[in-house]
Amino acid sequence: MQELPIALIGAGPMGLACAKVLAEQGIAFQGFELHGDVGGLWDITGPRSTMYESAHLISSKTKTEFADFPMDKGVADYPSHKVLREYFHAFADRFDLRRHYRFGAEVLRCEPQDAGWRVVWREGGEEHEGRFSGVMIANGTLSEPNMPRFEGAFAGELIHSAQYRHPDQMRGKRVLVIGGGNSGCDIVVDAVHHGLCADLSLRRGYHFVPKYVFGKPADTMGGLPLPMWLKRRVDGMILRWFAGDPQRVGFPAPDHKLYESHPVVNSLAIFHAGHGDIRIQPDIARFEGRTVHFRDGTQADYDLVIAATGYLLHYPFIDRDLLNWQGAAPHLFLNCLHPARDDLFVMGMVEATGLGWQGRHEQAEMVARYIKGLREGSAAAKAIQTEKAQGFARVTGGMHYVDLPRMAYYVERSAYRAAVTQRITALGG
Repeated sequence: MQELPIALIGAGPMGLACAKVLAEQGIAFQGFELHGDVGGLWDITGPRSTMYESAHLISSKTKTEFADFPMDKGVADYPSHKVLREYFHAFADRFDLRRHYRFGAEVLRCEPQDAGWRVVWREGGEEHEGRFSGVMIANGTLSEPNMPRFEGAFAGELIHSAQYRHPDQMRGKRVLVIGGGNSGCDIVVDAVHHGLCADLSLRRGYHFVPKYVFGKPADTMGGLPLPMWLKRRVDGMILRWFAGDPQRVGFPAPDHKLYESHPVVNSLAIFHAGHGDIRIQPDIARFEGRTVHFRDGTQADYDLVIAATGYLLHYPFIDRDLLNWQGAAPHLFLNCLHPARDDLFVMGMVEATGLGWQGRHEQAEMVARYIKGLREGSAAAKAIQTEKAQGFARVTGGMHYVDLPRMAYYVERSAYRAAVTQRITALGG
């Protein structure tokens, strides 16, 4: 009896990697994508894209690209979202992936049944349903805004960074950006050039990494692997040389060690703060009309407040209880395999400094080979099945990450990739 196909949700970078390796392993699947084409959030025209016009990669192209589909030599070190949209279109062309997808199809419900899964989707204004052998979720991690609650009411315009698209939204306005992560720093730099003022409200400090060191992308530098205590000392010295001292220009000191949270890869925010173009403000106490009161007792007036406060994992089409949710994220073996089920996979729910799309491709290859191995009764697949059922910890490589929702699925890159590639090899890769 022929196996039912797997339902693959999403055609962004992770979904495309899954589609590619499923096809390579001869595993039948049906892809679903809400947008009319591939690319996920990197297509700014997509219905759930959270991209903004000035967005670029924060890791360099050679550390981000798929190994078997490198970007053209003429592509910049840190390409824009427009270039990346075309890259994913070309990736889909190269591996003939579009034929596997239903585009304009929104998955509404995924429900387990005795012999597989019932999947309901909306397409062409009508609901459809089908039966599948499993569900592979690859709809991304950056679509559901994490919007904090504030005391009082703001009389100006208050938006999440997910609603920010173009600097024209800032013209003629006094702008306050809340949150100093990578998006927050990008957006406040836009405000320097297009708003009447550019203020940045922070409740905690960050470690800053410049994009270039000795004229080369910072993430391409480095030699032999170092123990973490020494790596922090060496890298910290280099950061002080090239990024300067963020505290000297007003940024609060980090409350964590280097690499215990995702660093901010941005040189311009420190540059503009040092020139007085960006004013660093404390955490917000309350809103009152157009006045923002800060926790240090100061206040200032604004027309536009942009909350760059991150995103929450969001899988609205499936019962949370099915995902072994613990805290801010599902607790899954190697961030993708359910401890008890072998027909449900959450793909791309993994973050690490420098992991890139190749690290996610490896995750997809491991899962595809695992599925195939189970079907063929391989010893390696059965060993993984036993291992994940016995309990496991997230692959942190001994790092103590800060307790934030966005860090709940963070892993240490080298340890994670080693764990994944080891299992790929065991599965016959």
